[in-house]
Amino acid sequence: MERLVLGRSLCGRQDAGGRLGPNPEFRDPCVSDDSPYRRPPPSGPGQTGRVGALEETLAEPVESFVDALTPELLRIGHSVGQTDDEKLRRDVELEAFNLAAAFIDADGLHTDEELVAFHAVFVKRFDSLSTISSPGDLRRQAVVEDKREWLRVPSELFGVLTADDKRGGSSNAYRYYEMAMAIAHAVCALDAHPSRAELEQVDAFRTRLLRAMELDGLTLDQRPEGSDGIRGRAVGVGGPPPHRDERLREEPKKVPSPRPLDEVMAELDALVGLKPVKTEIHLVADLLTVQKLRESRGLPVVATSLHLVFTGNPGTGKTTVARLLAEIYRSLGVSRLGHLVETDRAGLVAGYVGQTATKVSEVVEKALGGILLVDEAYALARGDDRDFGQEAIDTLVKRMEDHRKDLVLIVAGYPAEMETFIESNPGLRSRFPKSIHFPDYSTDELVAIFKSMCEKVAYHCTPATETRLRELLDACPRDKGFGNARHARNLFEAAVARHAGRVVDIEDVTDAQLTDLAPEDLGEVLPPDPPDAHAEVRDLYRASVPPQAHA
Repeated sequence: MERLVLGRSLCGRQDAGGRLGPNPEFRDPCVSDDSPYRRPPPSGPGQTGRVGALEETLAEPVESFVDALTPELLRIGHSVGQTDDEKLRRDVELEAFNLAAAFIDADGLHTDEELVAFHAVFVKRFDSLSTISSPGDLRRQAVVEDKREWLRVPSELFGVLTADDKRGGSSNAYRYYEMAMAIAHAVCALDAHPSRAELEQVDAFRTRLLRAMELDGLTLDQRPEGSDGIRGRAVGVGGPPPHRDERLREEPKKVPSPRPLDEVMAELDALVGLKPVKTEIHLVADLLTVQKLRESRGLPVVATSLHLVFTGNPGTGKTTVARLLAEIYRSLGVSRLGHLVETDRAGLVAGYVGQTATKVSEVVEKALGGILLVDEAYALARGDDRDFGQEAIDTLVKRMEDHRKDLVLIVAGYPAEMETFIESNPGLRSRFPKSIHFPDYSTDELVAIFKSMCEKVAYHCTPATETRLRELLDACPRDKGFGNARHARNLFEAAVARHAGRVVDIEDVTDAQLTDLAPEDLGEVLPPDPPDAHAEVRDLYRASVPPQAHA
């Protein structure tokens, strides 16, 4: 078996035995003598405690990685005649080193917090680090520089474990994935607020490993026994959040256990299209994982609002993603129940004075411990002084504050209208700092959605039917009111009805006749409107109506 190597040595060279060579000592002029990151560690209890917490944050996942995978690599090595146990043990240590260094380099910042923890953890394993006294020395010697390239393809060790899983049915590739993600999240947790670039690299690495396992025929069903599927969750992370109101502790007697996070994420990733949406949800999940890890280590956490704005046309998957996000929040331990309550203006606004606040409060109570999704929320901001929509908004803002640790609110609607909604109350802008846009589906994506509907109920979309379907979808204007997946469902349901009318009188009907949707089942293809058709109608309307009526 080939020797796994470090790639770029700590000092630019290795000795004949593959060990890291010595480094000359450097003194970093940018780090003062009283810096908490210059060894020896400071004597002050506050500084020492913080440095110790940073070291512990990275040390635990690194030790778990090495302890769990070393015996497996020894077993695999012995099976192919590799008897140099010391070499195999060092291979696993180098793998952990490369992972940590690569994630530190992910955003190119190389902060003092990251480097001091990195040095403290790996100096115990690599003697060449013992001459380094500060983060500046690590920077000067380019210890982590360009390491992010190491994340672009799955490593050789991962490939060895994957091949062994395929041969013997073991689950070491998934174990590697879980523990590598734990190292990734630990590195992110070293900074008070990880950068977006760092989180994006973590998610890209996660996707590459899962994709590699999928291509090799390995699934999430091959998790190690006892795995919770939560990416690098530390001990003590994931319990229910504390509540100021004791009555919120009265939960239903039977609450299903949270699904493993990776299982929920796999369901999200399996949705057709929505690539930018999936990216944002992954970043949210990674950030929350990192924050919970920092919290478990007693490190300061930057407060982050969980409330979101979803913008986009109808039928773009906003409700589906909100439901999955509720489960993600529960799997991460930031919500108690992980359920979704949907409502709209009709469910919040009453017709008489004093009733709207009560109605809003009742809906909020049902959503506590989960997510409240308000669809077409912009409709609350419309109306005159006699309308109670504004009262609903003001009550929602108050309830968000009252239950800020037990309620997540998602408001959804068209982009421009949602901007109006956010401006309708001074407290909304700060409570909804993040907006996720759901783009319209392409024709290819709508065809995939249509075919998935067919498969779920044992219908077959023939090639000729797919051609007709594409013609129908291409002919449909993609304007503000385009129904997206709802439009695909309407086409599917109409096709099923026509199909039934076509085959009901066939004697000795075959299975193919019962399942194959024919092109005629989709109806006639309507030609698209001319590009300027709507403009001509508007011009005729404006020419026939007095100017004051246009407003």
